[in-house]
Amino acid sequence: MAADIILRAERLTRRFGKFTALNDVTVDFERGKLTSIIGPNGAGKSTFFNVLSGSCAPTSGRIVFDGADVSGLRQHGFAHIGIAKSFQITNVFPAFSVLENVRVALQARVARLDFWRRRDALGLEPRAHALLQMVGIERHAARPARELAHGQQRALEIAIALAADPSLLLMDEPTAGMSPEETRTMMDLVQRLAQQRTVVLVEHKMKMVMGISEHIVVLHHGELLASGTPDDIRANDEVRRVYLGKH
Repeated sequence: MAADIILRAERLTRRFGKFTALNDVTVDFERGKLTSIIGPNGAGKSTFFNVLSGSCAPTSGRIVFDGADVSGLRQHGFAHIGIAKSFQITNVFPAFSVLENVRVALQARVARLDFWRRRDALGLEPRAHALLQMVGIERHAARPARELAHGQQRALEIAIALAADPSLLLMDEPTAGMSPEETRTMMDLVQRLAQQRTVVLVEHKMKMVMGISEHIVVLHHGELLASGTPDDIRANDEVRRVYLGKH
């Protein structure tokens, strides 16, 4: 694999019974770039994301990360090799404080024993505060996670994902259900994160995708329709026809 390719989907296929959700998709994701996966409803975006993140094993094909075939790796193993994910449905401990959510994630990375203790025996709170500051919610550190607004909970989940210090961050519809103001805040955060690591996201909001992406992958009926820069995608007649609704 070329040095500038961090992740490769190689002839990925995923079937559910007789239904083929993903069919023979091959895509390279460049290191250090922000890539968006787009497509109309039913295009296979969620299945592709789930296969790339280890949530769903491919029926055939390979996932190659940093030159190693990780297709058979169990989901929890992905974090250990440098891949973290943030899902569309927020997954936090609602009764824990915002700080405790991140500290527990950090503790899971460095220690297995006495996992649930809440005192900071491992000295992780400064790092937890730094991650909360990075995603813009450090001022809410002492609040229970359930009291956060939706956009703030998404930011907290991203901080939890960053606790694994990933080189690749996969994000599933990071602005889903957000107000315009929350969407702008999340867009700014995603761009900041992409300056430090490779980011791959699934997103429906075309204006956001075209505004922040360096590379775009377009799926249609479970197959790769196009791949290229935002300008390439805008100029692609087939994409305009099936996705943008232009003839």
